[in-house]
Amino acid sequence: MTNIVNYISSSAIPITIIFIIAYGLKEKNKVFDTFLDGAKEGIEIVFKIFPTLIGIFLAVGALRSSGIIDLIVNLISPLTNLLEIPSQILPLAMLRPISGSASMAVAVDIMQKYGVDTLIGIITSTIMGSTETTFYTIALYTSVVGIKKTRGILFAALAADITGMIVSTIICRILS
Repeated sequence: MTNIVNYISSSAIPITIIFIIAYGLKEKNKVFDTFLDGAKEGIEIVFKIFPTLIGIFLAVGALRSSGIIDLIVNLISPLTNLLEIPSQILPLAMLRPISGSASMAVAVDIMQKYGVDTLIGIITSTIMGSTETTFYTIALYTSVVGIKKTRGILFAALAADITGMIVSTIICRILS
């Protein structure tokens, strides 16, 4: 069975490419010219979002190295302790909306420290699966489209992230 799955997964991309080329030829499209137009458009998008990405990466690096995350965790942990939210997941909860790679590093660190089968490990993986890198996503999509007023988008997305984190904690507590 695993050989079949391996064969299908390794042949999926070449079969898709062949299908696209065959369909383009059948429809009498200039397949390579269409590919080049798409590549040009992709490069234009990269140039549009590059400054936004640099700003986000710089901000995440500054947050992680400055120690401000630990300070904020220490300040809000009495409140989260009352709500029975483990303080160990707070760095993840703070970084998840900002950066996928930073939150992945924090999640891996939490799981290595506490284990994947512990309540903290399960909450961590549930948060990773039920939330989004909000600032990153909003910054990319709005900069490509040219939207300047993102306050409403930001509020709704952060409310969804907070809800996802709280519900993840509640459900994991109920199921464990």
